[in-house]
Amino acid sequence: MIISKENIESCIPQRTPFIMIDNLLEVSADTFKSDFHILPDNIFLEKGVLREFALIENIAQCSSAGLSIIKMSSRKKNADGFIGGISKLKLYDLPKINDTIYTIVNLIAQLENMFLLKGENFLNGKKLLECELKLAGI
Repeated sequence: MIISKENIESCIPQRTPFIMIDNLLEVSADTFKSDFHILPDNIFLEKGVLREFALIENIAQCSSAGLSIIKMSSRKKNADGFIGGISKLKLYDLPKINDTIYTIVNLIAQLENMFLLKGENFLNGKKLLECELKLAGI
């Protein structure tokens, strides 16, 4: 594990109740992996089901955390960053309260502080959502 839930705020700009990532599990030059346990007080639940935009936000936060770790030595403060675009989104299923999702993000391309990433969420090995994100300012 790279960053635990207790320290995840050190590498993402979001704060409670908008944190959609627990642990940053793995980081390499082009792949980031995280997990997230869905608690009953999550603000993005609707009738016990986590909404699709929370899965997208989870991918963005996994991306931000992974990129922050990679860039940690090159700056003093994490940039806030923002989502510049979402494409190729496919929704297969939605997780429920007390599920733990596993997220894998792959870096496709980079131009200075702009990134194209592909993210996927999984529950028990079954894909929930996949999309490409354009992130900037990280």
